[in-house]
Amino acid sequence: MVILRQLSKVYSRGEAKVAALRDVNLEVKPGEFCAFVGPSGCGKSTLLNLVAGLDLPTSGEIVLDGRSTGNLTGYEWTKIRRETIGIVFQAFHLVHGLTAEENIALPLMLRGENGRGTAQRVEDMLDRVGMSHRRKHRPAELSGGEQQRIAIARALAHGPRLLLADEPTGNIDSHQGAGIMSLIRELAISGGQTVLLVTHSVAAAQTADYVWTMRDGQLVSRTERMTELVTP
Repeated sequence: MVILRQLSKVYSRGEAKVAALRDVNLEVKPGEFCAFVGPSGCGKSTLLNLVAGLDLPTSGEIVLDGRSTGNLTGYEWTKIRRETIGIVFQAFHLVHGLTAEENIALPLMLRGENGRGTAQRVEDMLDRVGMSHRRKHRPAELSGGEQQRIAIARALAHGPRLLLADEPTGNIDSHQGAGIMSLIRELAISGGQTVLLVTHSVAAAQTADYVWTMRDGQLVSRTERMTELVTP
């Protein structure tokens, strides 16, 4: 589902060059749940942003679902995100003026979908994340954990094959975080999604099939099912 070949990203800060990623090679197969851990600044979020097309690599190649992304236009990346990728952010990024159900419907509406089918899809997603009773509430009326549940439902509403989760438990307490990670794993398994998770939380990473530890822009070690992971 996701293949990275010699992927590098270098940022310019004045006259200085900062290598955020250095020659990363990785393959995540369809249906796998892969987590990335490591200290701040090690390149985790940069990697996720590159896979999402929110940033472009300095060199190397990204292959998504068998398609090389090297020559994609901005419009083509937008289309891939609408059709293939779902993203869950630490800061939720819900639209504050919209209700929970309207936020979930947003990616479907952006694809030109509406009517009874869209309404049923939103209803199904509200039910799957346990938020049917909060459908008419706006983000300010929801707890952090509830907002993240709506954000997850929105990310999965259009049936993406790839889910990218960037610190999804970073703004909620540990109890809520455990529930959110269990929900992500449950929904991903039932929907057949491939998942890439970036996290500082060992507990969150333990939900993944395997974990890559990153340092200085490189993948340094892989641990299966997190049973042996030591916090970097």
